[in-house]
Amino acid sequence: MKGYIPEDRIEEVRNRINIVDLVSEYVTLKKAGRNYLGSCPFHKEKTPSFTVNAEKQIYHCFGCGEGGNVFSFLMKIDNMTFPEAVRHLAGKLGIALPARDFTPEEKSRHDSRESLVRVNRVAAAFYAKMLQTAAGSGGRAYLERRGLRPAVVDAFRLGYAPEGWRALRDHLQRERIALKHAEQAGLLVPRGDGDAYDRFRGRLMFPIEDIHGNVIAFGGRIIGEGEPKYLNSPESALYVKGRHLYGLSRAKNAIRKDETLIIVEGYFDLLALWNAGVANAAATLGTALTREQVDLIRRYTASVAVTFDTDAGGKSALERSMSLFLERGMKARAVVLPDGKDPDEFVSRHGKDAFLDEIRRARPLVDYYIDEVIGTGRNIDERRDALKAALPFIAGIAEPAERGQFMRRVAERLGVDEGLLRQEVTRIVAPQRSPSALPSRPATGIVDPVELSLIRMMIENPERAREIERGNVLACFTSDALKSLGESVVEHSRRARPVRLAEFIDRVQDKTIREKLLESSLSAGSPDEALRNRIFGDTVRRIRQRWYREKQRDLRVRLLRAQEAGDQDLCKRLLDEKERLRHEQKEREG
Repeated sequence: MKGYIPEDRIEEVRNRINIVDLVSEYVTLKKAGRNYLGSCPFHKEKTPSFTVNAEKQIYHCFGCGEGGNVFSFLMKIDNMTFPEAVRHLAGKLGIALPARDFTPEEKSRHDSRESLVRVNRVAAAFYAKMLQTAAGSGGRAYLERRGLRPAVVDAFRLGYAPEGWRALRDHLQRERIALKHAEQAGLLVPRGDGDAYDRFRGRLMFPIEDIHGNVIAFGGRIIGEGEPKYLNSPESALYVKGRHLYGLSRAKNAIRKDETLIIVEGYFDLLALWNAGVANAAATLGTALTREQVDLIRRYTASVAVTFDTDAGGKSALERSMSLFLERGMKARAVVLPDGKDPDEFVSRHGKDAFLDEIRRARPLVDYYIDEVIGTGRNIDERRDALKAALPFIAGIAEPAERGQFMRRVAERLGVDEGLLRQEVTRIVAPQRSPSALPSRPATGIVDPVELSLIRMMIENPERAREIERGNVLACFTSDALKSLGESVVEHSRRARPVRLAEFIDRVQDKTIREKLLESSLSAGSPDEALRNRIFGDTVRRIRQRWYREKQRDLRVRLLRAQEAGDQDLCKRLLDEKERLRHEQKEREG
């Protein structure tokens, strides 16, 4: 069947992808014993509980319950179907897969996205080439005046959009690209006569990339006179303003190394830092920081240093961003450079080391806010207004201890009673906060921990699964769902290759069992073989003993009823069955 992905190809992808490497593209992980720990990308949490195991190739969040293997992680975080996740990972590995079938809707969406990616890629290459021609001499001269090294220009694919109305349009036609796709990408502007003209003309071009390095939009700076000074692509199927950060795709490795992200405002702020050798930086593209951008940052680090101006606009931006960082429990520092300089000017004049010194000296965002924003009131009215402005920020601090510390400092700075301040904050917090920051989880049934533990041991060792089959232990299970799962493990163990939890977990449909199985596997220690065998034997014995107890209890109830009814034949049969079970249990337990 066309589009069908053979099981052996799926297994090859699963075996060759390292889940730690994959998850690290989205989450900052730290080694913790046999596992890796990080903040869950699927819910807000203060203490990292997102656990990844390289040996078993699984992940699980002990907070919200999300878990699975490389495929389920990609499906969840990038909103992919299972086939899409397999094909995406296969593409990264260079594993050839059969061409897939699309529904008409999927094909239309896929083709549209691919068309926009292609037209942006071709446009970026065209602009980069134009920068090196005579037409781009003004752009090159401008970059030289800004002191940008050629390596930085090349790395960020900077380019030049020539003067005139048809330069890119005609190039796209020569490349056999439909002009309607360029219009959809915002590169061309349609005219009333059915034709189109270039949106960007006489501008230095900055390709904007998504987190995977695909060009999704452009920014253009005018060379010479003209307005607007900066012109950005309109929103499209690829690009939504406020969801991306300029340079983040290239900063990921540096962020992991330095464990922090420096956030700047504009293109040249970022490029100047890269030019000086500071790579753990990204730019907001001149917009106020958004929730989507903060969530994107949080995939890679929980520590940020944000550059601000000291004017009213800078203080307003500080207030907006502080609430976003506080809600997500992130550590944020406020970087205010001397004499109100922006990062571009400062690093170009004073160099990398001086800039990094400013980063190291930067105060926590909360401290800066207290000292420089709400603490500057000169009279009672100004301080009252500052207190009213501070209340939502205090209420937004996720960690109670930090919230209490913030309240004490605000009370001291403004000269107000801390008890009254606490009352006001409590009044705001109470209706806002649910008992947990976790997403709502449906009520679930109880999973028998002993039976679940045996299932895990069967998955980890196929010989144990076959031993369970020979001893008919699954017949003693009280949970039909776990019994069915155990039968699947037994069936799987009959194959030549071993069962792997990372592969098997996709077959577990019951969400509660899935969560508990992952928890059990990640929490289990690594005892020696003798101890593992003893634990296995004890677990089997407990399951059997419980089954025999239940059977004996049932027989006692039935025997009592038979005696009350005076049915001597039934009494004899039940007594015989009771004795048979006693002997059977004795023999099994040796």
